[in-house]
Amino acid sequence: MLARVPAGWRAIVVDNGSTDGSAEIARSLGATVVHESRRGFGAACHAGLLAAHADLVCFCDCDASMDPGLLAPMAARVAAGEADLLLGRRRPQGRGAWPAHARAGNLALARMLRRRTGLRLHDLGPMRVARREALLGLELTDRRSGYPLQMVVRAADAGWRVAETDVPYLPRSGKSKVTGTWRGTWHAVRDMRKVLAEPPPGVRSAPTGGVRA
Repeated sequence: MLARVPAGWRAIVVDNGSTDGSAEIARSLGATVVHESRRGFGAACHAGLLAAHADLVCFCDCDASMDPGLLAPMAARVAAGEADLLLGRRRPQGRGAWPAHARAGNLALARMLRRRTGLRLHDLGPMRVARREALLGLELTDRRSGYPLQMVVRAADAGWRVAETDVPYLPRSGKSKVTGTWRGTWHAVRDMRKVLAEPPPGVRSAPTGGVRA
């Protein structure tokens, strides 16, 4: 995965309690490793966001299901002003790339998101690009599985232009604690339903100013 990160980019890997030595491997390959003791997908993502310094930040899973090289054209679109938050819409490639229960949960959440915000998105995938300072201004609070959804909901409430683009989705390396089981998927959906139940905030920051690619 690190070998596919665009040249000149700073790769930040968040160690969220790993016990398999992956943090040491990432560091040896040149990544900036950030340790986050609080468990949870959102806790790891937000730790990476805080550790970043670039105008544009990108999120991507590290399970080999997505090609981080695709982040370069996505970042270019955000830098050009085509969108404030650009999501990668997963397109399964090969058998087993996206388990049925995970896909069903994602579809249900996309429908609920549409009712809540009016955004006609098809996927709430982990690959995404936005401006760092604007993301911090959204004051994201969820530190579990609801983090990616809360990002989209609060961006929509703030009037951001949220768009999606197709990205290939390959079978992951290793087993996911979330999409790998019905129980994990249910917990993720539960966390995200809580996010959708939150009342719209009064005022949220909107992305303003120029961006240097």
